[in-house]
Amino acid sequence: MLNYDYDLIIIGGGVGGSALAAGMAAAGARTLILEAEQSFRDRVRGEAVMPWGVTEARQLGLLDVLEKAGANPLPFWDSYQGPDRSGHRDLTRTTRAKEPVIACYHPALQTALLQHAEASGAQVWRGARVSGLTPRSPSPNPIVSLERNGTPLQLSARLVAGADGRNSPTRGWANFPVLRDPERNLVSGVLLDGVDLPQDATHAWLDTAKGHFILNFPQGQGRARVYLCYPAGSAKRYGGPDDIREVLAQCIASGVPAEAYRQATPAGPLATFDGRTSWAESAYRNGVALLGDAAANTDPTWGQGLSMAFRDARALTEQLLAHNDWDAAGKAYAEARQQPFSVVHAMENWQSQLLLDTGPDADAARARAFQSWRDDRTRNPDTFLSGPAEPLTEPHRRRFFGEA
Repeated sequence: MLNYDYDLIIIGGGVGGSALAAGMAAAGARTLILEAEQSFRDRVRGEAVMPWGVTEARQLGLLDVLEKAGANPLPFWDSYQGPDRSGHRDLTRTTRAKEPVIACYHPALQTALLQHAEASGAQVWRGARVSGLTPRSPSPNPIVSLERNGTPLQLSARLVAGADGRNSPTRGWANFPVLRDPERNLVSGVLLDGVDLPQDATHAWLDTAKGHFILNFPQGQGRARVYLCYPAGSAKRYGGPDDIREVLAQCIASGVPAEAYRQATPAGPLATFDGRTSWAESAYRNGVALLGDAAANTDPTWGQGLSMAFRDARALTEQLLAHNDWDAAGKAYAEARQQPFSVVHAMENWQSQLLLDTGPDADAARARAFQSWRDDRTRNPDTFLSGPAEPLTEPHRRRFFGEA
């Protein structure tokens, strides 16, 4: 006789949680998603899936779900320095994945994935407020405490998955040790209608003099998510409708043509958030696994969050389905997760240092590195677009910075 209420309880019905639930429920696991929000709102992040993440979504069988959510494929990556386009890359030919970037309005993506999980056999409780979690030790199984429709409940599971975002309460309830990088970048984002840029490309401006990195991810029909990434110590945190024009002015001053935003109107809120990475030392302990931003929120400047969430969902699903012992499965998942996260994390720090640091020393370091890249393109690994396929060691770092 089973001595737990569910095989798998997932705290958080976002991208990673819903992708995990769909795969596990389709395989016959008794799966429950606990999602606090009755309807998803624009949270100003998580809109672009990199080509390697599209491969992960394809392996999960989710590309039709993304299409249903209105995902816009962006086969080209256009790079700019000032007003001049310096690169026009066909991602479907030049990345290992041979896939485009996919841009999708995050609330629509969350809704479509959650509906897909339910259609796959998962139970979904919306408006369920989780208040605590007792890990498996000393209890025989992890126990989740929550309130639903005003009624307090306690439910046990063979395994609990925390997919509750960058400020994950699950990490605290289950006593996961957490590490954090020093503050470096801030990211301001806003959704705009009427953006006059080609709708088949990601548009990225780099202004090394100011440490600005500006990203425009078109979602189709003139709608685009615009991000201004900038040094944490150099300016205020933008927020609210009154700051939108100031953010766009900063983008224009760093090279975006003024006509791109001349007819633009806000289609969502403006918000700024901290780009620093925080991560759990391990993504599994005592019957509780973490995935997506709950396991490690990467620096959104570099757009790896959704791809990592899909990868985590696939990797954890595969381990749980391959093991009768889910404690062993959780440990195997956490161990396998370390390498891709460490690669993404290292590359984020290297790129931030090289591209966004300002001043004479930074300019000299860039000149040296860029010359070495021109001589040998392999010095700059294609991690962000092609994925964390190989480890990055100290010799890789020295080659990246043109030091060896």
